[in-house]
Amino acid sequence: MSKRKDSKAADAGAASSSSRAEIITGLNEDLAREYKAIIQYVVFSVALKGAEYGDIAEQLKKHASQELGHALEVARQIDYLGGNPTVVGKEAEFSSDSKEMLEIDLRGEQETIKNYRQRIRQAEAAGEYALSEALRDIISEEQDHEIDLKDALGLR
Repeated sequence: MSKRKDSKAADAGAASSSSRAEIITGLNEDLAREYKAIIQYVVFSVALKGAEYGDIAEQLKKHASQELGHALEVARQIDYLGGNPTVVGKEAEFSSDSKEMLEIDLRGEQETIKNYRQRIRQAEAAGEYALSEALRDIISEEQDHEIDLKDALGLR
């Protein structure tokens, strides 16, 4: 093999390693956001007040469980890529106003969806197709959460 070919192989390996590190960093941010979502859904599901929020309070309990599943999958993917899953979550938000609680969750879901879409693009560019498929499954549930929250807020 010529020096030129060796150089190209080394460059490809370095680029792959660099993109993998970027993906791991992004996935750890996503994982921290999942931790935040779990906390908020658990707290908000019991803190929502008013008869009009009874159905969504039950949905938030389900959302919390699904977010835990997302966190477990994201942590698994980070480990597979050679990274260490973060143990620190993003700072949870709170409001004593029921409508504001739902608005906080809605903004969080929208941010999460946007970030997972970016992560999918990164994964596919790096040839990590299994990761992109796992993230697509997560986005599907996140979009369901977004729909539930919009319905509860009368935004659909």
